[in-house]
Amino acid sequence: MKSASKQKRIKRTARHKRVRAKVTGSSVAPRLSVFRSSKAIYAQIIDDNSGKTLVFASSLPLGAKAKKTDASKEVGKALAAKALAKKIDRVVFDRGGYKYHGRVKALADGAREGGLKF
Repeated sequence: MKSASKQKRIKRTARHKRVRAKVTGSSVAPRLSVFRSSKAIYAQIIDDNSGKTLVFASSLPLGAKAKKTDASKEVGKALAAKALAKKIDRVVFDRGGYKYHGRVKALADGAREGGLKF
């Protein structure tokens, strides 16, 4: 019998593979990938053609001061600022197998407010 947390991880991985079959980033519109842990949220912009991470941001520097959704929005804004500095204004959103809800949605909204288009 598998534990509930392992079962959840397996199902999320399957959803992520399904999403990744359809979503790829290019040099014109790289992929904005999201990873959500229980304590933090991480986002990176990846060019899948070259296999390189172009921009990265996480909620770790913010610490446990803010609510998780507020921290996610700040991560989205910070990621957008770093991306615009590297002349990246268009991305393809990869929700990483998570529901587009809560912290993932807050990150996406923050990135849009920061100036990214997707």
